[in-house]
Amino acid sequence: MIENIYPEDWQQTRGFYSPAKKIDMGSFYMIYVSGQQVDKNENDEATTDNVEEQTELVFQAIEKILKSASASMKDVVKAQIFLTDINDFPKVSAIRDKWFAESKPVCTLLEVNAMTRKGAKIEIEVTAIIKNKSWKI
Repeated sequence: MIENIYPEDWQQTRGFYSPAKKIDMGSFYMIYVSGQQVDKNENDEATTDNVEEQTELVFQAIEKILKSASASMKDVVKAQIFLTDINDFPKVSAIRDKWFAESKPVCTLLEVNAMTRKGAKIEIEVTAIIKNKSWKI
């Protein structure tokens, strides 16, 4: 079974995709979270231009999505982080390390030319795994 995950009060997506997919793999669930960028204002621009604030807001969004899938940041096994300026790596890394202190997922961090939202400096996507508590051997 594959379930689309939409947290309560979630902003409209900009296209035909889900914030996350929860896939029943038998004894566990895989949760794939779409790349998250900072919230937008009425002009479809990033709400802040500060990369540290954007990073915190993106992690808060990911946490909300995972919670709606019955998971948490502790369940994250892989993260992919995209930055428009690799020089922001030390700032972003410190925030990433705080959010992933318990899970210590594998992580890829890349510099890209631009984001889909004007002014966005970071996008993060994650994969999490949780135990299927209803599964019986």
